[in-house]
Amino acid sequence: MNDKIQKITTNLWFNTEAEEAARYYTSIFRNSKIGTITRYGKERHKIDGLTEGDVMTIRFQLEGQEFVALNGGPQFKFTEAISFIVNCETQEELDYFWQKLSEGGDEKAQVCGWLKDRYGVSWQIVPIALNDMLTDPNPEKSERVMQALLQMKKININVLKDVYEE
Repeated sequence: MNDKIQKITTNLWFNTEAEEAARYYTSIFRNSKIGTITRYGKERHKIDGLTEGDVMTIRFQLEGQEFVALNGGPQFKFTEAISFIVNCETQEELDYFWQKLSEGGDEKAQVCGWLKDRYGVSWQIVPIALNDMLTDPNPEKSERVMQALLQMKKININVLKDVYEE
């Protein structure tokens, strides 16, 4: 990893799965790597289930973006209020990320390209072209795209393009 610390780094709070999650995410994204692992010592907050020698934090990168995963105990859970957007160029790429990130996740949370992974982290798997379609100056086109999008779990780029071009 870079010796230079990124100005803003996303921190993900896990109960005890920080290393497992970091390794899972880095196995999905091509331009990824694991960095420094910090372990709990004798001096720490008394947190249920974590002991001396357990992973405290693990730094990792996904597509050049730095993250820190923290084993902090069960106090906090992920919500849909924060999500990560994966911009995809093709349906094949979109299908790949959807399949990998939704595996073991909450199927009830799948709507309009959003999914929740096995750790409860929310992701938006979207085609790059969607932004242009939704911001088209022709409101009829953008409304048709939005109407089609609202009917989807995993996004189908061809369906969106078809309704856009009607």
